[in-house]
Amino acid sequence: MESTRVDRWLWAVRLTKTRPDAAAACRGGHVRINDRPAKPATVVVPGDQVRARVGDTTKVVEVVRVIQKRVGAADAATCFIDRTPAPPPDAAAPVARRERGAGRPTKRERRVLDRFRTGDH
Repeated sequence: MESTRVDRWLWAVRLTKTRPDAAAACRGGHVRINDRPAKPATVVVPGDQVRARVGDTTKVVEVVRVIQKRVGAADAATCFIDRTPAPPPDAAAPVARRERGAGRPTKRERRVLDRFRTGDH
């Protein structure tokens, strides 16, 4: 049965940029295997579900193939199935912008902007 360390696998399939980054994520509690906290040396096998917080997003992947060495992006994509849930749709709130070079807002414009920001329409 094939298996490898989770920090090595995360780096090999390009979920983290470096292996030390993957190990740090494990030590920081940002990696879970089958809903259990994972240390860098935790073994990962095909069929495991790996949840890793990478940057600002949390990736949920299912291990399909275990690899030891870092491979090309196309080959790495075949080693896991991305089960990350779709992000919730953002309520696209309009952003208050002023034209470049318009100067400082007048007192009236500032009041309008403050009302807009606090939601008191």
